[in-house]
Amino acid sequence: MQRVSRASVLVGGRKTAEIGKGLAVLLGVGQGDDDEAASYLAAKIAGLRIFDDKEGRLNRSVVDCGGAVLLVSQFTLYGDCRKGRRPSFTRAAEPAEAERLYELVAQKLRQKGLEVQTGQFKQEMEVSLVNHGPVTVLLDSEKAF
Repeated sequence: MQRVSRASVLVGGRKTAEIGKGLAVLLGVGQGDDDEAASYLAAKIAGLRIFDDKEGRLNRSVVDCGGAVLLVSQFTLYGDCRKGRRPSFTRAAEPAEAERLYELVAQKLRQKGLEVQTGQFKQEMEVSLVNHGPVTVLLDSEKAF
């Protein structure tokens, strides 16, 4: 997840999603992720205080500052590069389940009052963003970090 001043997605050379100030979220869905994990991540994305307050401290959420979310599915986050030279994606969820949970995260973010733009699942996308800060935060549904 990155705090951005703007972000967009192109598919086939055509802009399909665009936000201004907010968060660009690259979402990987892994085997074993479920509805509870989707709810947890949506709550964290919406509530994490990584935007500046009047004193310049990270004390406001994307909801607090009226920002938007660009949510992009990215199974390659589950690429295991520890052996060999080709990543293994065996820990990524099967596409149907990954898409369902990706859509569920988007739905839950919208329920929190956020504008949510999405990439296109299983499509080759060009994702552009301007990381503001830079601020980049890793979130994990397994709460390993």
